Amino acid sequence: MKTKIGLLLPTLTLVVFGLLSNAHAVIPPPDGGYPNFTTAEGQNALFSLTTGAANTAVGWFSLSTNTEGSFNTATGAGALLFNTANENTAFGAATLLFNTTGSQNTAVGVAALLHNTKGGANTAIGEDALSSNTEGVANTASGRFSLLSNTTGSNNTAIGVDALVNNTIGNDNTATGFAALRSNTTGGFNTATGVAALSTNGTGQGNTANGADALGENTSGNSNTATGDAALLHNTIGIQNTADGGSALLNNTTGTNNTATGFQALMANTAGGFNTAVGLNALVNNSGGSSNTALGDSAGFGVTTADHVICIGANVQGENVSNTCYIGNIFGVTSTGGAGVFVNADGKLGTATSSRRFKEEIGPMEEHSEMLFALKPVRFRYTKELDPAGTRQLGLVAEDVEAVDPDLVVRDKEGKPYSVRYDQVNAMLLNEFLKEHRTVVELKKQIAALTATVKEQAAQIQKVSAEIQMSRATPQVAQSR
Repeated sequence: MKTKIGLLLPTLTLVVFGLLSNAHAVIPPPDGGYPNFTTAEGQNALFSLTTGAANTAVGWFSLSTNTEGSFNTATGAGALLFNTANENTAFGAATLLFNTTGSQNTAVGVAALLHNTKGGANTAIGEDALSSNTEGVANTASGRFSLLSNTTGSNNTAIGVDALVNNTIGNDNTATGFAALRSNTTGGFNTATGVAALSTNGTGQGNTANGADALGENTSGNSNTATGDAALLHNTIGIQNTADGGSALLNNTTGTNNTATGFQALMANTAGGFNTAVGLNALVNNSGGSSNTALGDSAGFGVTTADHVICIGANVQGENVSNTCYIGNIFGVTSTGGAGVFVNADGKLGTATSSRRFKEEIGPMEEHSEMLFALKPVRFRYTKELDPAGTRQLGLVAEDVEAVDPDLVVRDKEGKPYSVRYDQVNAMLLNEFLKEHRTVVELKKQIAALTATVKEQAAQIQKVSAEIQMSRATPQVAQSR
């Protein structure tokens, strides 16, 4: 971009000579210090001053038309030429040249805040910084061409060459770094820190980019946060994404509400939304899948387009199968002294409790367990989608169990039979076992009593038999006549 000074000088010359015929010069002619804390040095510097105080003008026609404005400082040819306001500071040729009523502006650099007329509280440091600003207020530009095209946008901060160079009416933007927010025109509430950060953003709002090329291709996406080199680089219209780490969400274009924390996390994602990836390379291959969660180094590596997949643990790759959950460091690890874990249809994990303090209407099971005899155990195999190996299984069919006792069935969110409450079946089996055990105990008692009776009878029989034997063995004495 070429400097505007070559074009401004002829214009300045015509404007100044037109003013000479009607303006009143300070007396004596400017040659240094004057009353009311005024300093003027240069041809027609502070030429029109009347009641203004504490002004300093150094340079050709600097503060030339100022009459009542006070506390202004202009150093450079044409600096603050048309100013009538207060508390402006201009260093450099043509700085704040066209300012009339704008106050509390600071311009350092050739043509800085050149076209400002009414805007106030602006700070421009660098050649052409904020040079097109007319009525925008509270802007800060530091760097050549920073906020160059801004006209009425306010509360913007641009630090770096070409930072916010094309902003016109966008407000509350902060750009730090070469070409940061370079293409922004009307977008507001954006923060870009790093070379080319948010460099193509045009109308996007509420974005935060911290890192070279972070959100570099964003155009109209809103409320995105990118921290790290090339984070969310290719995002264009995606909204409410958060990327923290180099190349995190690198290829996201239209995906929304994603959170990626870690180097290359969700790097391949383009249109998937509502994903959460935490860890180096977490969900790195996910492209269009949504509502996935991965926690750990390389977690979710095997997920590409599936939805609602959960992978927890380092290197827990998971599979590209929707509505699945994979957790590392559980299989093959023994835990003693605990309780079995259950999950309900809402995905809530918990354990069953047996404490009396959590129960009511407690009573004996009695004959209720006899419905077990109506159940139909079967052998089966799961479908190939669930078990590709086709392992033989033994168990019950939920629909068959429902016909016997609906309370023994676990239901899905739609109320359809899903599984069997085998823990309840086990309790019923225990009740039937105890019933049978009591019967056996009673039978044993009866058998024991019968056995004792038989033994007693056998003893008596043996005694009688012995007496009979003895009686038979006794010799008979013949009686003499």
